[in-house]
Amino acid sequence: MRTLGGEQVEEAVADAVALLRTATDRDWEAAPGGGPQWSPRYTAEHVAGVLLAYAGQLAGRATEAWVPFEITLDEGTGNEDVLQVVETAGALLAATVRTTPREVRAFHPYPFRSADREGFAAMGITEVFLHTYDIAEGLGLGYEPPAERCADLLARLFPHVRPGADPWRTLLWATGRGDLPGRAPVTEWRWRNNLVIPAERLTLQGVTPAAAADLVAGGDGGFAWVGGGPFQGTRDAAEMLLKAYETGVHRPVWGVFVLVRREDGRAVGGIGFHGAPDEEGRVEIGYDLVEAARGNGYATEGLRALSAWALARETVTAVRATTEPHNTASQAVIARAGFVRIAAEHSEGGAGGEGGEGAGQFTYELRG
Repeated sequence: MRTLGGEQVEEAVADAVALLRTATDRDWEAAPGGGPQWSPRYTAEHVAGVLLAYAGQLAGRATEAWVPFEITLDEGTGNEDVLQVVETAGALLAATVRTTPREVRAFHPYPFRSADREGFAAMGITEVFLHTYDIAEGLGLGYEPPAERCADLLARLFPHVRPGADPWRTLLWATGRGDLPGRAPVTEWRWRNNLVIPAERLTLQGVTPAAAADLVAGGDGGFAWVGGGPFQGTRDAAEMLLKAYETGVHRPVWGVFVLVRREDGRAVGGIGFHGAPDEEGRVEIGYDLVEAARGNGYATEGLRALSAWALARETVTAVRATTEPHNTASQAVIARAGFVRIAAEHSEGGAGGEGGEGAGQFTYELRG
């Protein structure tokens, strides 16, 4: 899987600073720089401040709010000096990302009040890309970051956005900086870090389109798996997620999650929704475990946690799960999670029973 880490942060900062150094002799106070009242100088200071803030969140393991500090530049600091501060802040974020364990999450408000090291790296790179573009526009410079990296950022931070043929133009459009044919202008946007749902021994970690693409290709999706890799059902679910993303109908919170053990950070299975709630507020869940992790109650714990999360949404009235009659192990998991069977098995070719299940399936339901 193409990761977003310290090396990618350093590359983004180095390329941006190299371009902006060609114009340090210009007036960075008078030209436009991104926001309604932002000059190139203010925008560059903002980039440095954000990179340092992200490093501070991760390094300090802040979980409830922003660490209360900010950069203050000395009086008389010139344009070249500002770029040195940007380089320094970028180096600090890169070093912090490299030394932060994968399972650490720190406070970020959007949208679920936390992000992991890859999320902070991705946000830092995106800040560098977007604001270097803003500064370059104001100074009359040309700037365009690598398309492959822009595609990575979209798949990590903008899972709700249908990818386009030109990833950089799509990223600009998604952040209110341009138009795309056939798409309405964006007037407001937020980061979309992945949802993580806590359970007793597990965390349910939302799978991004970037991770799904790697799982579909036979990779690990960025997770350390028990037994060497996920069960095939998780890869199949990732493929459905990826198709939804590519067609612009993916709804991140109603997607796929990986079950990760708290004790060692290793993934033991996958769980997720078959789609968003229907018109009656019903949503269906599926799950699987790697063989080496079975028999420990992980599936039951994950099913309980995800069902509780779903039933806490105003749009959800019931959670459903289906299983084949011969799969007694899955039936036991569903029963332990509190589900009740709402429809009996029917013979092949016969009419469907209540609940509309297909031939040879049991349907279970849990209501709040």
